[in-house]
Amino acid sequence: MTIKRFSRVLGVATGLAIMTLSPSLAVAKQQSGSEREQVQGERAQAGRVAGSRASQRRQRQQAAPAAPDPAVVKAEVEAVLASASVTCQVTDSKFMGSTAEQVKLYETACATGPGYILVASTPPQAVDCVVLHSQAETARTRDPAAPPSQVCTLPGNQDVMAVMKAYAAEAGVACTVDEMAVRGQTSSGAVVYEVGCVGVDGFRIQKAAEGWEKTECLQVLQQNATCAFTTPVEQAATVKSWLAGSAAGDCDVQQVRLMGQNANGRFYEAACAAGNGFIARTNAEHAVQQIYPCAEAEKIGDGCKLTTTPPAETPQA
Repeated sequence: MTIKRFSRVLGVATGLAIMTLSPSLAVAKQQSGSEREQVQGERAQAGRVAGSRASQRRQRQQAAPAAPDPAVVKAEVEAVLASASVTCQVTDSKFMGSTAEQVKLYETACATGPGYILVASTPPQAVDCVVLHSQAETARTRDPAAPPSQVCTLPGNQDVMAVMKAYAAEAGVACTVDEMAVRGQTSSGAVVYEVGCVGVDGFRIQKAAEGWEKTECLQVLQQNATCAFTTPVEQAATVKSWLAGSAAGDCDVQQVRLMGQNANGRFYEAACAAGNGFIARTNAEHAVQQIYPCAEAEKIGDGCKLTTTPPAETPQA
């Protein structure tokens, strides 16, 4: 019986006080006594439950490990970085836990360049946050329903594009960069990035032992690879900018391709809006050295492929 119902029973008993105590009232009083005992028992039980919960909380607090000392974590991170031969001026770090084999995991942010997720294994491993971000983006594009990939979460590791733009600047990419992504690794382990530029040809860049290397997307396409951030229009605009002041300076370039290179320079074919075309030979800095109209260029490489200009007529004797 509830406390509310118990009170109602008491009210009825008081209203009958002028009457002789009847067997029914005796039963009611017996019931009210039992109900008081039941309520007291319930209160005692609630007290025991509350005490048990408080005891469990104390046990959990005693069992939970203390938060790691930030200074200790930073020292451990710097030791792992040194062992992995990674240069990083640590600006932030955190302990991520341990594997089943009790190998410690950390994340660190650096003053310049990418941050890392570190595995304090033997030998230690340092995984670039930029690479992790790009892999997560690729996985999300392929399957939006796939479980989230591991990425870096420290605040200093969130502006991935700023890090990649710094890479492009170090590699000598002078355009306005609007897109970048990791495209893989070389056989030597160097990470390859694609750089997209506003309005002009893009690049692939990679850092070698002696410094950064860059490859224009026109050359990447000739090597049967792809540049997802560069359009044919941007490549045509790039070649047109090289032609200023040359014999082909008035060409409204519509299509271009890199044909190849030799000791004399690089050879590009261009098709013009007027229907004519030519092959341009440039030096390494893209300065035009010579223009060969398609009508006269059938013996240069594989000849013109972007136009249908007939060959020059042979003078009749």
